[in-house]
Amino acid sequence: MDGGYNPRTVEEVFRDFKGRRAALIKALTTDVEVFFQQCDPEKENLCLYGFPSEHWEVNLPAEEVPPELPEPALGINFARDGMQEKDWLSLVAVHSDAWLLAVAFYFGARFRFDKADRKRLFNMINDLPTVFEVVTGAAKKQQKEKSSVSNHSSNKSKSNPKLRASESQGKYSKSLPKDEEEGLDEEDDEEHGDTLCGACGENYASDEFWICCDLCEKWFHGKCVKITPARAELIKQYKCPSCSNKKART
Repeated sequence: MDGGYNPRTVEEVFRDFKGRRAALIKALTTDVEVFFQQCDPEKENLCLYGFPSEHWEVNLPAEEVPPELPEPALGINFARDGMQEKDWLSLVAVHSDAWLLAVAFYFGARFRFDKADRKRLFNMINDLPTVFEVVTGAAKKQQKEKSSVSNHSSNKSKSNPKLRASESQGKYSKSLPKDEEEGLDEEDDEEHGDTLCGACGENYASDEFWICCDLCEKWFHGKCVKITPARAELIKQYKCPSCSNKKART
């Protein structure tokens, strides 16, 4: 279903993995309302596909046997109304992680990656939080624990002027939670690089605008939730798409 796109090197396979992963995270977080509606239990067996272009799709499984690529979990829509939404999304996330690994190592086998290449690919993948960890918030918890330990070992208190922009923007102009503000400079960039976007799951970058949800306290790239610094100044209480959707359904 990918139009015959076949990555051949470790870097290309990893780039393919990251694109598919970002798409699945988007479906299960920022686009969760649309995803929920498309998984109608009255329809036939449906699968959640993520594409290298970072777009996702709920569709019927491939008809050809064997398929061009490993297939995602079949029939995710049947369990939608029989479980708590949070549990259902977590289940889909777990199966999505399994599918992502299957696709990545399918390419590895097809293009004859040797032991060293397979190990390098796995290590690159393993450095990213899983879809399940992002969806359930486990990645954020792990990151906070890391930051807590690293903050105790750091006595630096410099600030990065690129991230503050202006006093009037308050918390929206900062790219990190309050407990991570200390110690920001080029030398300890790695310390704060573990902060994860609640939408795409990617790490903190010092030159990007971030915004924090006042309800779930997750941080997001402004571009992922379509919020600009100027717009953030006008928001009294920011609610991420996931929290807004939950409130609308209650």
